[in-house]
Amino acid sequence: MSWKWKDEYLDMTLVPLGFLIMCIYHLFLFYRYLKRPYLTAIGYENHNKKAWVEKMLLIDVKDRGVAQSVLNGNLSASTSLSSISLVLCSLIGALLGNSSDNLLTSRFIIGDSSKSTSTIKYIAILSCFLLAFACFVQTSRQFVHGCFLISMPTGDVPVSCIQKAVLRGSNFWIIGLRALYFAATLLLWIFGPIPMFVGSVATVIVLYLLDINKDPMIQYQQNMSGNGNDGLLLKNDEQELTSVRG
Repeated sequence: MSWKWKDEYLDMTLVPLGFLIMCIYHLFLFYRYLKRPYLTAIGYENHNKKAWVEKMLLIDVKDRGVAQSVLNGNLSASTSLSSISLVLCSLIGALLGNSSDNLLTSRFIIGDSSKSTSTIKYIAILSCFLLAFACFVQTSRQFVHGCFLISMPTGDVPVSCIQKAVLRGSNFWIIGLRALYFAATLLLWIFGPIPMFVGSVATVIVLYLLDINKDPMIQYQQNMSGNGNDGLLLKNDEQELTSVRG
């Protein structure tokens, strides 16, 4: 009995390979961020955000409206993306519940167009959008918490607490965007395994160019005390800043 090639074999080879390429790249990015964060755009941005929190806390509480506006801008963006992700989840759920055949996905693609494979496609896309929704919700939560802390009327809040909230919000934001990238490549799978594989390779190439950092880390002036308080602001720095502004 001779072996015969079937279009379904494309889904069995190209789709797992494309997904594996994206997973390996993000594992490589995560390892690089842990070992050499200055070589990644994520590490570079987090370094600047930590310094931004330190500088903002040198300003009087009544004048920290700029800091709250920045956090509120990130909060609005995460809220919008979470709403979009939820709407797309509802749309995919409606498509998943629709039993009618789609001519575009059943006749004009090269690959497996069976109902079971189509169901797997929609479930995979739905999972990515649900993950993105959950991450953007957590992003909003962390930025709201950061707004509360940065508006504290006294200087008793350690800088590390506010930095942790801002960085956690940024990290959840990044994970949510990566989930959308995965969802975009899986959406191409609806049109066949070949577009999905090409989209995965193109996405990895573009992300690598965006994630790499060639700029040196900015060396900000240290404004924190070196004792065990870890983050309490120096009163003399506040007074000097107030006198300059006056």
